[in-house]
Amino acid sequence: MTDTARFTMGDHPDLLEMRERYERASASGPAVIADGFMLLAGLWLAISPWVLHFSATAPSIALNNLVLGIAVAVVAMSLTLMPQRMVRLSWATAVIGAWVVASPWIIQQSSVTAGIWINNVVTGAVTAVLGIAAGAILMGGSRAAGDRSGY
Repeated sequence: MTDTARFTMGDHPDLLEMRERYERASASGPAVIADGFMLLAGLWLAISPWVLHFSATAPSIALNNLVLGIAVAVVAMSLTLMPQRMVRLSWATAVIGAWVVASPWIIQQSSVTAGIWINNVVTGAVTAVLGIAAGAILMGGSRAAGDRSGY
């Protein structure tokens, strides 16, 4: 095995600089706002079946929303605490948001009430947009050359 095959990220010469860029990006105003709203969207998604009273009529969607809401909230908290490790999961929240939009029709193919689909469409779209925004902010911060006040 050659020396290049044993190269790890910990040996990367720009590791400290990359960490500083991620921390600057994650501490910026847009990142804090995106992460905060993503946390709120995840919490709302988790509790919405009980607040909107569709947990008994659509238990599969209620379970889907609970699990995915907790996942989005955990990712949002993780983005705040360790952005350099979570940048790819911010993109996953965009996929989760798209699934939340489509899930009422896929999981419960009949009798999707207006309350369920409006809730899931709005919450899923917000989650997808915030996931894309968080990923873009962190990717922009990791690629920034020098100190830019926007990231």
